[in-house]
Amino acid sequence: MQNFFQKDDKNDSELFRKIEHACEGLIYISETDAPIQPFFGQPTDTVTGEIILQQACLPTEANIEERNFDEFFARLTTIKDWFGDKETARAKKFLKLKTLLEENLNDLKVFRFGTIRIYIFAVGIDKDGILIGVTTKAVET
Repeated sequence: MQNFFQKDDKNDSELFRKIEHACEGLIYISETDAPIQPFFGQPTDTVTGEIILQQACLPTEANIEERNFDEFFARLTTIKDWFGDKETARAKKFLKLKTLLEENLNDLKVFRFGTIRIYIFAVGIDKDGILIGVTTKAVET
């Protein structure tokens, strides 16, 4: 999976380190399983698909779809009756990540880019005006 940050960009961000730690071992399940990775962007006043395209260096012709932050995480954080220990632990870890993002970021949004190979960003703006959050990839045929 493409990395969307340079190591030097995040060295002084305590929030980034917390997000990085919260992402450890998390995977997003679709037709392929992809890791959840931290995203550290540039200063911005607002969160839009176009800004993410630019900051993540994604193709400008990519299909952009905005999703509701809470709805996106609901699928990942809901514990089902049939879950085993592994699935329950993953849902609880996603809930901790969601809470971390909610407590530290404003203007939280989720964007999907692409049609079959989809880049997903759940991001917001931190107290310093930096676009930050998490990213993953999905395959949907």
